[in-house]
Amino acid sequence: MTLTTHIGSFEFANPIMNASGVHCLSAQDLDELAASAAGSFITKSGTLEARVGNPAPRYATLPYGSINSMGLPNKGLDYYIQYAEQFQAAHPDQPFFLSVAGMAPSDYVTMAKQIQASSFTGLTEFNLSCPNVPGKPQVAYDVEATEQILTELFKVFNKPAGIKLPPYFDLAQFDAMAAVLNRFPITYINSINSLGNGLMIDPTTDTTLVRPKGGFGGIGGAYAKPIALANVRAFRERLRPEISIVGTGGVRNGRDVYELILCGASMVQVATTLQEEGLGVFPRLLAELQVAMAEKGHTSLADFQGQLHTITTPVTDAVSGASVKD
Repeated sequence: MTLTTHIGSFEFANPIMNASGVHCLSAQDLDELAASAAGSFITKSGTLEARVGNPAPRYATLPYGSINSMGLPNKGLDYYIQYAEQFQAAHPDQPFFLSVAGMAPSDYVTMAKQIQASSFTGLTEFNLSCPNVPGKPQVAYDVEATEQILTELFKVFNKPAGIKLPPYFDLAQFDAMAAVLNRFPITYINSINSLGNGLMIDPTTDTTLVRPKGGFGGIGGAYAKPIALANVRAFRERLRPEISIVGTGGVRNGRDVYELILCGASMVQVATTLQEEGLGVFPRLLAELQVAMAEKGHTSLADFQGQLHTITTPVTDAVSGASVKD
């Protein structure tokens, strides 16, 4: 059995990695990820200036996931570019991802120029989807603004690029965003970021679980899985075949990884479960993924990637008893 996968021209030994935001703030964190069983790793989303993020409490565990309002704490773009250059020089055969996030639309061009001028030749992920910065909208919900940013960005950037997207909930949104993305030389998309602006309450104190933004925060974990599967599937059906998809959201076990790949993902990122379990989550998920594959008789990811079946034969409606079609 092989778990090898590809994004663009890059090959990875297996499809599982961290999501940006978890265990990736410092060089030590990133080195630990690189030495783990993960197939690759991604840095924290770096901004032009270092940020401490939102005030605590800003993360809480929920029965089926998590809520967070971290606010992009990071050590700044310069820090992550320097790390990326040094790690790449020392490990030229171990590809990884550099994540960046802008606080204003113009930041993306500025950051793109800086990365373009660096020696880093790996995959850069432009995060257009952080829901947890007070006063800052999720850029990728604005199709026209996204198109404008990408137009300016790709005037100065010709290295492998990915775009991190928020969750979409309407088929018209998928149509509109895919039409924009298909016009640019994008290597991959990352779908999805957390479900933005959820709210949970502590029943003991009748207060919100997180402090920033009046208690509003991104929802992750099992709550996000159906939305993540739908977004990966919808974009796989709409994007050019050469644009890969990194599936993120709701991964708790190897079957969850399997299903994101079944919907069309080439790699799968883990956030909440990594936060709760630590680096030991990677060998567990890999073992469980192989069990899920073996149960279906698959020996490679290509055997089932993007091969989700839909119901096309008549079935009996559980309520009316009538014969209906999907």
